Parts: sequence; C-alpha cells; structure tokens
Amino acid sequence: MVVLSELSEGSSSSSSTHSHSSSTHGHKYDVFLSFRGLDTRDSFTNHLYEALMHANITTFLDDEEVETGEDLKPELESAIKASWASIIVLSKNYATSTWCLDELVLILEQRMKSNHIVIPVFYHVEPTHVRKQQSSFGDAMAKHKRMMEAETNASKRSQLAQKMDRWNKALIEVANLKGKDVNGRLETEFIEEIVKDIYRRLHIPLRSVRPQLIGMEFSIEFITSWLKDTSSHTADILTILGMGGIGKTSLTKYVYELHCRDFHTCSYIEDISRRCDAKFNGLLDLQKQLYDDISKTSSFEFHDVSIYTSKIENALARKKVFLVLDDIDSLDQLDALLGSKGFHPGSKIIVTTKDAWLTESCALFKSNIIKPKHVEHMLRGLHENASLQLLCFHAFMHNHPKEGYEEVLDKLVKYCEGHPLALEVLGKSLHNQDIAYWEGCIEGLEKESGSRINNVLKMSFDSLPYKNDKELFKHIACFFVGIDRDVSETILKACDINTKSGITNLIDRFLLSIGGFNELKMHQLVQEMGRFEVRRESLEKPWKRSRLWCHKESFNVLKHKKGKGNILGLTLDMRMLEKEKMDVSYELKTSALSNMDSLMLLQLNFVHMNGSYDNFPEELRGLCMHGFPLKSIPSDLPMENLVAIDMSYSNIETFVICHSDPKRPDKRQKLDGACLRDKRLLGSLKILNLSFCKQLHSIGDFDQLPTLERLIVRNCTGLVEVCESIEQCVELVFIDLSYCNTLEKLPRNIGMLKKIKTLLLDGCNLGKSQIKNKDMNSSERHKANNIVINTGTSSPTFVGVIPRDLKLSLISSPSSLVNLSLIRNNLSTKSFPMDMSSLSMLKKLHIDENPIDSLPNCVRTLPKLEKLSMMNCTKLKSVEHPPRTLRELFIHSRKTLLEKVVFDPEMSPLEFMYSLIDSRPSSYEIEGMIKIQPIVDVEEKVLHSLGWINLDFLNDMHVGTNSWKSEIQMIYEFGIFSIMYEPKEMPNWFTHRSTGNSISFTIPSYPNKITGLNFCSIHILASPDERLPFPCDHFPLTPMITVNNITKNHMWIYERHKDRFSEGRECYTLLSHWMFGMNEMEGGDHVTITVTLPCNEIVKECGVRVVYDDGNMDEEEDALGYYKSWNHIIGGYLSPFQLTTGEYILHNWQFFWPDVKMYPYYRKFVTEGANYQARYQVQDNGWFRALSKRKPHIIGDTHEV
Repeated sequence: MVVLSELSEGSSSSSSTHSHSSSTHGHKYDVFLSFRGLDTRDSFTNHLYEALMHANITTFLDDEEVETGEDLKPELESAIKASWASIIVLSKNYATSTWCLDELVLILEQRMKSNHIVIPVFYHVEPTHVRKQQSSFGDAMAKHKRMMEAETNASKRSQLAQKMDRWNKALIEVANLKGKDVNGRLETEFIEEIVKDIYRRLHIPLRSVRPQLIGMEFSIEFITSWLKDTSSHTADILTILGMGGIGKTSLTKYVYELHCRDFHTCSYIEDISRRCDAKFNGLLDLQKQLYDDISKTSSFEFHDVSIYTSKIENALARKKVFLVLDDIDSLDQLDALLGSKGFHPGSKIIVTTKDAWLTESCALFKSNIIKPKHVEHMLRGLHENASLQLLCFHAFMHNHPKEGYEEVLDKLVKYCEGHPLALEVLGKSLHNQDIAYWEGCIEGLEKESGSRINNVLKMSFDSLPYKNDKELFKHIACFFVGIDRDVSETILKACDINTKSGITNLIDRFLLSIGGFNELKMHQLVQEMGRFEVRRESLEKPWKRSRLWCHKESFNVLKHKKGKGNILGLTLDMRMLEKEKMDVSYELKTSALSNMDSLMLLQLNFVHMNGSYDNFPEELRGLCMHGFPLKSIPSDLPMENLVAIDMSYSNIETFVICHSDPKRPDKRQKLDGACLRDKRLLGSLKILNLSFCKQLHSIGDFDQLPTLERLIVRNCTGLVEVCESIEQCVELVFIDLSYCNTLEKLPRNIGMLKKIKTLLLDGCNLGKSQIKNKDMNSSERHKANNIVINTGTSSPTFVGVIPRDLKLSLISSPSSLVNLSLIRNNLSTKSFPMDMSSLSMLKKLHIDENPIDSLPNCVRTLPKLEKLSMMNCTKLKSVEHPPRTLRELFIHSRKTLLEKVVFDPEMSPLEFMYSLIDSRPSSYEIEGMIKIQPIVDVEEKVLHSLGWINLDFLNDMHVGTNSWKSEIQMIYEFGIFSIMYEPKEMPNWFTHRSTGNSISFTIPSYPNKITGLNFCSIHILASPDERLPFPCDHFPLTPMITVNNITKNHMWIYERHKDRFSEGRECYTLLSHWMFGMNEMEGGDHVTITVTLPCNEIVKECGVRVVYDDGNMDEEEDALGYYKSWNHIIGGYLSPFQLTTGEYILHNWQFFWPDVKMYPYYRKFVTEGANYQARYQVQDNGWFRALSKRKPHIIGDTHEV
C-alpha cells in the first residue's frame, strides 16, 4: 500500500527531461533552418531565408559558420524546441557536420513528441543515398565511425557509438519522409513552393488579423468589458461610430471572432449598406442570413420584408443572442433587422454606422417595451506611434522604421492623420520602394486638394504600373464587386484585360481582396474612389464616360439615346429605380444601344425593350438580362463574341436559338440545325446562367456552345430535360443543376466530359429515383432501388431502355470530378450510389441533409477525398473509417442519433466540425475524443487496471434494472477516466484525504514507474447561505478538476463532459483516474488538486491515491492499450489545448472551436493575460488525429501497488 505524505517544505523535486511547456519553451519561431553552411549558406539557404522572412514567416538561421565544441549549442537546441516547423536542407556535406546530425536527431524527436512539422529538402542529393548512407553520406558516416573507433577514452567512445546509432536512424527516418527535391527545378520557383507550403501548413494567414488592429487595444478592451458585463437585466446595444475606413469593421470582426463562442446564438451581418444598395432584394438577403443564423434553420424562405421582420422579432425574443450589424445607414435597415419587440435579457447587439442619430431613432426605441441599454463608442484616428507601427508593418513587414526612412515616415504619418485605411493603402503602395520614390509620393500628395483619405487612395491607384491595371480596377469598381473571381476573370479576359498580373497588383496595393467564397471584395471607400475616377471623365455628362453604373443615369442615357462609342459598360436594374420611387413608365427602345459600338459589358435587369435585338452592339462580351420577358433567346441578338450570358429569373421556356421577323417581333420560330451549325451563334460562350427560370423545361443546342465552361441552372423547377448534346461541350468544368427537382432525365453521356471539376445536384430528389446499373438485365432493372453513379473509366454506355417514368436515368459521373454535391436529395444509405471508386480525383463531397444512417461504403473507396460534409443528417448513427486522406469532416447536426465515429489509424490531421451535446445514447464514442459507456459494460480488467477495486456499488449491479446504478456512465477523454455515482462514502482505499475542495501532497519515491492518479471527491448541494454571490458564468456547468504539478510547472484544468447522472441529486461521488507518465509525475513532485464546482454545489471531502506500474503486464495484455493509443491525451499531443503561459485547459469544445472562452473560473488558476496559443502551427486546416503515432511504451502499463 502506498503512503502519501503531506506537501512539506524542503522536499526535493526532479525536473522533467522532456517538458515542452511553453513557459519553458515558448514558440518563438515559425521555422528552424537546418543546413550545412559550407554548401548552401551563401546561396540556396540564404535565398530561402530571405523569402521566408519577406513572407512574414519568422525563421531561425544560425549565424555561426564555425562549429565550436562537440555538442550542439544550447541556443540551437532551444531554437528547435521554440519552432513550429523545421526545414532540413540535406546537401552533399550535410552529414559531415556533427551539429547538423545532432540538429536532425532533435528535430525528429520534436516531431514525435509535439507534431513539429518537418520538411526535408533534398538539395542535389538522392533520398536513397541519405536513407542507405551512400555516396557523400556514406563517406561522412564512415569518417565519423573511424573517429569513434580511434577514441581512446572508453566512456567517450561509448557516447559516440550511441550518437552514431541515433544519427543513422535519423537519416533513415528523414529520408522516408515526404520531402522536396530540387533536382530539375528552378530554384526561385522551388523556394516559392516551399514558402507557400509553410504558409499552408502553419496556417500563418490567421495571424494577419492582429496587425490590422494596431492601436485599437483600448477599443478591444472596452468592447470586451461591455460584452462581459452581465449587470443589466435587459439587452445591451453598443453603437460604434466613426468615418469610413476608420476600422469599425476590422474591430468588430476581431471582437466577434474572439467572443462569439461565448453565446449559444450569434450572427455577424457585414457590409449592410452596400449590400442593400447593390440589389433590389438586398435587404431580404440580409434578413434571411440573420434569421437562418439565429433560428438555426434554413428550411424557410420568405419574400416579404415585414414577414421576415416578424420572424426575426420572435426569434430574438426567445434567445440570448450576440449580433453585429455592420455599416447601417438607414432606419429601414435597422427596423427590418431588429424589429420593435425587444430582445431576450442578456443579449448583446453591436451596430456600426457613420450616423450617430440612427440607433435611438429606430422603432425599437419608440415602442412601449423595456428599452435596451444603449452605449456609444466613437472610433477616432490612431495616435502617432500606432500610425507609425501600422505604416511600417505594411511598408516593411515589421513594426519599426527602416533605417534612413524616419523623415519620410514622419511626414506620411502626419499626412494620414491616423486613418487606418489610408495608412494601410499607403504602406502597401510604398512597399519595397526607395526613399526617392517615397519623397515623390509625398510631393504629389501635398499638391492634391480635397479629402486626404481620397488623395491617399488615388495615389495608390496612380501608382499602378500599367494602364491595364487601371482599367481593370475601374471595371471591378463599377461592375464586379461581389462577383466570383473566376467568372470575373473569364469575362474581363474577353475584354482584352490582363487579369493574371492585374488582380495580383491590385491586391498588393490594398485596392482589392478576395473573399471567403472567392468573390472580389473592395472597401467601400476604395470603390467610391474608383468610380469617381470614371466620373471625372465627364462630371456633368454621364454619356461621355466610359462606364455607367448608376441606374438613374443609365436609364436617362438610354431614354434620350445619348450613348456613343466611348461607353464600355452599362448597368440598369429597373427594380432599383422602382425602389427609389422613380417614374420609369417610359418604354426603352433597343435602338438606344445602336451607337454604342464599344460596349462590352451590359446589364439590363427587368428592362422591357422594344425593337430589333440586332441593335445590340456586336462587341458585347458579357450580357446580363434578369427578368428577360421573351420565351427564348432571339437569334437577331449579336452573340458571336459573347462569353457570358445571365438570364436568370426570365420567362425563357427552352434554350434553343431562334430568329425573328423584324416586322413581326411577336412572330418567332426556331432555326433548323443546319442553320445553327453554319452560324455558330454562341461559339465564344463560356458561361451560361439560366437560374430561377421557372418556365424553362429543356436545354438543348449544346453543339452551338463548343467553348462553354460553366452551366448554371439552379432552381429551374420546371426543367425536365438536359439534352444529350451536352457531350459537345468538351470545355465544361462546372455544372450546377441544384433544386431542379422535376428533372426527369440527366444526359446519359455526361461521363464523356473530361474536364468537369464541379457537379452540383443539390435538392434534385435523387433518392426518389430508381436508377439502374448498366449490368442489370431488363427484369432486374425494374426491381432495383439503388442509385448507381457509374464512374467506370471505360466508355459510359447504357444498356437497354430506361423507363420514361423514372425521375433520372443512370448518372455516369466524369472521373475528372473534384467537387460533387448531393445535398438534400432524400438519399438513404441503401439508395446511395453503390460504387464511386473510379472518382479518382474527387476531393470534396457534400451529402448534407440526407436520411443516411451510416457512412456509405462507396465513400470509403475515394482515394483523394479531402473534405466530407454530412451536416444535418439527422438519422446518422455511425461514421466508421472515412478515407484516411480526409482533411475536413463536418457532421454537425441540430438533432442527432450519432453513436460512433471511428477513424483509420493512418488518418491525416483533420479539421472536425461537430457539437458534443448532452442528450446522448448511453454508449457513445468519437474515437480519439470521447468515449462514454455504461459502467456495467466496462470490462473488469479495465477497472482493475485503473485501480478501481472494491467499489461496493459495482458488486451487486445488474444490467437492465431501473436503479440509479444502471445510469452510471464511465467517461473517457484526454487520458482521464471518470464516473459519478451515489454512495456518500469514499472508497476505503483512499487513505490520503482532505476536507473541502482541495488536496496537496508530495509523491513518495518508489522503484516502480508512476502511471496515474486516482482522485475522488464527494459533492453535496450547497445551502442558500453557502452559495457565492457571483454570476453563473463564474462557475462551470460540470465539476472542473485542476491538477497542478508545482515541481514541474505542469497544470491541467479538466472540465468534465456532462453526463445525465448528477442532475437533481443532492449528493454524489466523482471518481477519476488520470493516466500519467514520468514526464508528468514522479517521486518527490509537489502536487495540488482542486475541484471547482457549479454554483449550487460544494465539496465535502476529497482523496487521492497514486497508481504504479507493477511491471508484470505484457504490452499485448494491457487492458488500457486502446485508451493509451489516443493522440490527444496527457502525455500526448495537447498543444491545441495549451495556453500561452503553459497551462492546459482540457475541454472538448476545443476540438471544434479555435478559441474557447477564457471563463472567469479559469482565471483562478491561470496567469493574467494568458490565452490559447496561436493556431497557425496547425498542419493544413486541422490538427485532430484520433490515434497517436507514439510508441506504445510512452505511457506505461498501469497497476496499483
């Protein structure tokens, strides 16, 4: 029996050999460079270092050329441990350096212990020479061996022999890693590839958020304090005021991401003003987004603002929410999004606006309800020091001035008057420029009159090196903001604009950005500046400008037929004029376009025009005509040069080219095939969008579209046929037929298309089909119920006649598919495609909102699948062995029956989206994360291995009884086993006990290895007098156990997953077993364990007992072997749960959310200012890996002595 002594003064302690607490080894560097200076210091490695630093990747490079001493310098060892990744440049003489070899050994040790990323670069050496120690590597190792054998000191010779063994193993291991080979490559391209790989694998872009908030620390603290203030019994509204570009959006985005996890329901609605102005139904779109976010449903869609407002009001009244409404500029917007009925108490609403009067003028403050508490916060310009830091960051990629630039920096800081957007744009424009260029910039700015921010933005525009880039910028500012980048590039290339370099140049100057959905984004002030540049072409006469985007001006130009050959683009949406209550009864004529010979971009939405379409300009490249009134596209429309047609929301019935009699515009007939083939009317078309055309029933004449790349036919609810001639569209890369739910027939030869990358078939009700396998005979075809996606590489022919009453015929999916979406198709597991194994290129598969109950077998066979989404599959019970290549797995559902998730042992690190809710089956497991099972089902040998012996309540337990005993569940997570049960007495083998919620002790020295601790606490309900007067968020929802090894400076704060046992009980016992190894606990260590409880509970007594390895159990017999194989357990990979000050917060929310709230009850144990470590060290997008690659003996076998 182990005797535990009280914690006493003067007790000795042993330090851990491999502690990687960040309090000892903070991650100071992104990358450690290991290289042989003799080979590459002044060439490849220097160029690589410069490229990494230029890309804002903090890199350690040893400046010492000469090796001093036999052992690795301490600073090199510290740098390796303080880096997230290492790049090892394996060159000809690498192995001649003992330091390089020692670095290699340590780097690979870090890889094993902490998921340290290792990238070998084979610099003009063969991996096989490294692996087998041949050629120069063989020579070097032979030389080391001779030196070892020549050593006369036996002790040193033994040490060298051990080193040699480690070096040999390290060279073999590094050669077996997936590395990069420079042979046959341009070094500049090769280095760029490495930098991009580091960016991707370290997730470094996440760090870019913080520098943009330089100088906003006070505002961040103010808003954080306001969010945490729970003293108000009403809702709170915070209005953030400030001019455009002052940082309102950046600030609220940052704070929202920081705190949105603190609220069950939250929503961020961005760019409200511009989104309302850009579309007729823009406000409806915003309402839908808000309602979907706060109601957690997307099943309903309304087409009336007042109905949405009512729905939003009801949802806001029922739930505590956190909302951010960004850039409100009218009362209509505020009233539509907030209503007038008030909010649930505790809700927090942030409004950003330029107008101070708006918030308290809305309907909410005029109603008879209890008014929300309203606070205003004004954003003003940055102080000079912060302005200087921000300008330097964008100009030099660091926060301090470059030598020699101090004077010009001072002038520009004063000129910008603290405006963040001006500083960012200016810094980007001056990046890598010499002082003379800066001085020229200052001189130019000082000559300009007008707004200083506009002058700065214009200067950035003027600095664009090519006319092409300026024209591109004006095109985007006028017509393409919010449009998909690929679509925009396709159209603009046809307008003779070089987008490849042009878009990059715009991004580099902060004039453009790319959104999360690949859309082109532009700050509103930047867009206004771009449009003003066009307006300056003729301030008073719009028809003399090159581009017309104002609907009122476009209408007047067309009405009075003022348009001439100077106009390149024009947009008119009649609904926007109606929205502005303009009289637009005048009927426009097509002849108004006849003189616009240079017109390339034309948008005429919901415009009725009389006359011949022959008047449309021949130079048109992009044509958008939403609400087109005719039933088919007229053939007299000049279409030879068109690359994009968007006729969404139109009355088109069939996509077959027709011609018209100019004298009888109402009399139209289809052209015959021969005529079509001769004319090739749409020979240049690349994009065709016919979405929401309710009357459309068929699409044909694909032989007239030889260059078509994108076919978008969403929500065409009348569509029944897509013609077989689609096989003629050999350039197709994208097909979207989502929600064409009456589609009776898909083209059977779609598999002939070799370039298709994306196929979207959401909401097509495929599960109601009876789609046949081509190998079935006739009678079998009538009996089959399964959908078969035939992906054979042979010619996708079909056997027999498919009955006409079938909804869809056999789908033969192209083997080139990268993205396949089958959302909301009523597909059950049985009706799911039988075989998808030949989809060898598929990377993304979306099967959300289908009634599947398990992972379909065919999904497991996909060899390159990286993203699998099964969101809201409410019947899903198990996901077993998804492809090991997965990088993203989304199985979150508001209602779930999920019981088991099991992974392949060789799985890739994963981004995992799921919610662990409390209403679970009695047995439940996500492998590597949490395992819950009834205690009656736990094997006796497992309990014995935990040291859980002589538990009286287990001896007489019977399965199936209705007693409390059958409700007891054992929870396993993070290497911790725990149960809650009812007996009021602690097991008698807990001899070391303490009254209250904390116990301290010194671990006695003992020959056997420590494998864990058993901890027990007895909980009772607190009387009203004993409850502390703090808000509920100052207490955890479930018991929280903190184990603090004071000697080793290790602390684990474990917030236990909630089970169903403790609710409503006046007294219960919590028993837990913590698996530890020698790195975490050993004899002589001072340890304190503390229990933090929900607000209505207190701890009566707690006790502890150490568990040791008795050395008698074989590895194969280890009852805890499976539990030890998990990756994210104590002694395993817990970096994502570690704070910047070294403590670990073990809460399963961290598996799914990047920044769990630092609750007040953590602060008792955590250093002030601590937060979660940055997530940019994560490999790719995710870090979760269920099973560890550690060697089995790292965590020892357990047995109590």
